[in-house]
Amino acid sequence: LRDGQVVFTGVGAPMMASALAQRLHAPTLTIVVEGGIVGAEWKPGWLPISTNEMRAAHRAQMLPAITDIFLMAQRGFLDVGFIGGAQIDRHGNLNTTVIGSYDRPKVRLPGSGGANDIISLCREVIILTAHEPRRFVDTVDFVTSPGYLAGGDSRRRSGLLFGGVARVVTTLGLFGFQPASRRMRIEALHPGVTVEQVSDQTPFELLVAERVETTAPPSERELGTLRALDPARQFI
Repeated sequence: LRDGQVVFTGVGAPMMASALAQRLHAPTLTIVVEGGIVGAEWKPGWLPISTNEMRAAHRAQMLPAITDIFLMAQRGFLDVGFIGGAQIDRHGNLNTTVIGSYDRPKVRLPGSGGANDIISLCREVIILTAHEPRRFVDTVDFVTSPGYLAGGDSRRRSGLLFGGVARVVTTLGLFGFQPASRRMRIEALHPGVTVEQVSDQTPFELLVAERVETTAPPSERELGTLRALDPARQFI
């Protein structure tokens, strides 16, 4: 997240990351929340638990209708979308609808909410998720939110003419997508994590960048800011 951008953030960890960026290196980052909030600056120790509660509007610049938020996305005003999902596949498609068949699911999930709009209309998307085999699957059971669909240029051929998943951030590392095939690839790993460990937790084959970086551990300033934003959460 960079200074001057507009980020459409989901609840939870994406909110934390957006607030952290705004305080540390992107003071003019504009945070947009689905419930109808533009330009919020959240109060430390009072992080919203929902996109629709009024403390999410602390020091907001605008409080438009929820439909106006998605109109902004349709008009290209939102630079970055920041979401999660229950399942993700090799092409960055997300499932938050069902586990199993749609007609007779094993688990019925919350559904899209605004996730489909975010991944379809923002100029780039960051996906944040835990890295475990039940989440990383060869093919999602239902495409709630389209990443690169079948890979290659299939996203563009489907009518989604811009945007796409820029990064997948997990508990093991950072992942991007090979430009031609749009297959997920390892680009950086967290300290102490190996390519073999990631492969063990990923049911499909991951591509590996020519040079795999190591992410920097959080600084004391970053950890202190996170603790101030959400004292109830443990940050180590």
